[in-house]
Order: sequence, then structure tokens, then C-alpha cells
Amino acid sequence: MDTNNLLNHLVTAVLVIDTNLKPRFANAAAEQLLAVANHKLLELRLPDLYQFLGVDEHILRDAVSSNQGITVNTAALITLDGQHHTIDLTLIPIENEQNLSILELRQVDQQRRIHQQLNMDAQQQAAQYLVRNLAHEIKNPLGGLRGAAQLLSRELNSPELKEFTHLIIEQADRLRSLVDRLLGPQRPTQHTEHNIHQVVQKVLKLVEMALPENITLKRDYDPSIPDIQMDPDQLQQAVLNIVQNAIQALDNGGGEILIKTRTQHQVTIGTQRYRLVLALSIIDNGPGILPELMDTLFYPMVTGREDGSGLGLSIAHNIARLHGGRIDCVSAPGHTEFIITLPLQ
Repeated sequence: MDTNNLLNHLVTAVLVIDTNLKPRFANAAAEQLLAVANHKLLELRLPDLYQFLGVDEHILRDAVSSNQGITVNTAALITLDGQHHTIDLTLIPIENEQNLSILELRQVDQQRRIHQQLNMDAQQQAAQYLVRNLAHEIKNPLGGLRGAAQLLSRELNSPELKEFTHLIIEQADRLRSLVDRLLGPQRPTQHTEHNIHQVVQKVLKLVEMALPENITLKRDYDPSIPDIQMDPDQLQQAVLNIVQNAIQALDNGGGEILIKTRTQHQVTIGTQRYRLVLALSIIDNGPGILPELMDTLFYPMVTGREDGSGLGLSIAHNIARLHGGRIDCVSAPGHTEFIITLPLQ
């Protein structure tokens, strides 16, 4: 059995380090966590691979030199790309290998995220069930109201009175359109292979036509990402909804929106773990999302804007779910990031 291949299937980041804190080995999960390619990772010392670690490097070096083990729970880690993580750190000396130790970095924020996602999915489905039943209850009398207004319009001779029936019909159609948007896509559609960058480019081409001058769109694509099974129209809608939210968040002061694609290894979505996934990030440097909205952000009719409908993120979340994926959000003043995660075959 190939030991390296076995270690590369682990979710936990595993490194072998010496007394100089230089990695001698790093598995795929370590590359992903530190966001550093393997060849570069093995050239640098461990302290050069992150901005901050909640364990002093002298403690790690002394432990490796003295063949001692260390365990630190919920330590903060800030990687070179500015990502914040919470990890459990374990240092284990290797028997019969002087001055070499195994360093395990296990993300506990990922476990928390998985738990939050399961709760959010359950609550989202309950909310969708409630909205779906309510929508049907609204649509039935709404259809009768519209039909009655049409019949009444045919019997009226006065243009002034007909104007009122036309108003009733217009408002009934508007409410029906709102109900249809509330329902959103409910079942998986036919999926075919498409390139995610072509989907994103169509969205950006659409929004660039009306983009304010004080907002800049930037792209950071990984061209090696293979085609994936998708409904391109649905995914375009999901990406468009998030990009439009970012534009509205930056509308007053301007700023930058970055669209980034990457692959990630050994990622859990719901209760299933995938060896390889696509991570599509939409990042803006706007004011951020109000903390009190974060837990209900993807619920229908929840919005932080006075003129918002609260449907865009709910529909995007549902589309990601119908593709076997998920949407996460990390937000602070100056950095709001929505990550659409989709499994790759």
C-alpha cells in the first residue's frame, strides 16, 4: 500500500517537520489548508507558511528537539492568503527517527461549518415547505380574482371603470410573479457538462453593461478545473444573484469584486465527503453583512436593504443544493465572501 497516497486521502493536514521546523513531507490536506503548493511548501520553514499561528515557533522547535508531544486545541491560524482558521494542533515525535515529528493540523471551523450547514439546510427546507404551501394557498384565490376581473372588464363599457379592472389584473400578475420567485427551482433539472468559467463570463458580461464606474470586476480563475455536470442557466442565476448583491453593497462607496475559482480536496458537503470539489468565490470589499443577518441570510424574504426582496440568496442556495453543493458566507467590514462549493466528478 502506498503510504503517501493513503495520507493524501486524509482530511487532516499532516506534515513531517525537523528541528528547524522545515517540512520534510506534507499531504494534500496540508497544501489546501496552508494554500501553498507542495514544492514550495517543502522549500520553506513552517513559520514562513503562515501569517499567524497561536502556538509560538520556539515551543514547537523545543518539542521536536526534545522528542516531546504537544496538543493545543482551538488555536488560531491565519494563512498567507489571509484566511482565518481555527485548528486543533498535535505534535507527535516519530519513533526511531531522531529530531523528526508529525504535525497534525485539524480544522475545527470546518466541523462547525458542517454542523451549521446541516442545521441551515434543515431550516431552509422547513422554510421552503412553509413558503410552498403558502404560495399554493395564495395562487388559487389569486387566479379566481384575476378571472373575475377579466369577466367584469368585458361587461363594463366605461373606460374609467375598465381602468380599475386592468389595475386588479396587473397587481394579480405581479403577486403571481412574486409567488413564483418565492418558490424558485424545486427539482433537479437535466444536467450536462459545462465549463464553470464560461458560465461566470456570461454573468460578468451581463453585469458589466450596467456596472457603476466606481466598481471594478476582477477575475482569478484556475484554468485546470474540468467541466462539471450542471444546469448552466440555473448556475448563471445563482452567480448573478450573488454578484448583484455585491454590486448593491458597493454602490455607495464603490470598490472591487473578485471572482475566484479553485479546487479543494477532501471536502464534506452535507453528510458526504468528496475527494475533489470546485470552490467558486465571489468576494467584495464592501461594508460587510450585519452580524444579526448571518444565521438567516439564505432564508426567503430576509434582506438587509430597504428595497431588497430577500429572494436572491435563497434562490442561489436552493440552486447549489440541487447541484449537490452548498453556499457559505464569511463577512467582516472590508471583506465579504460567498463560496459556492460543487462536487467534481
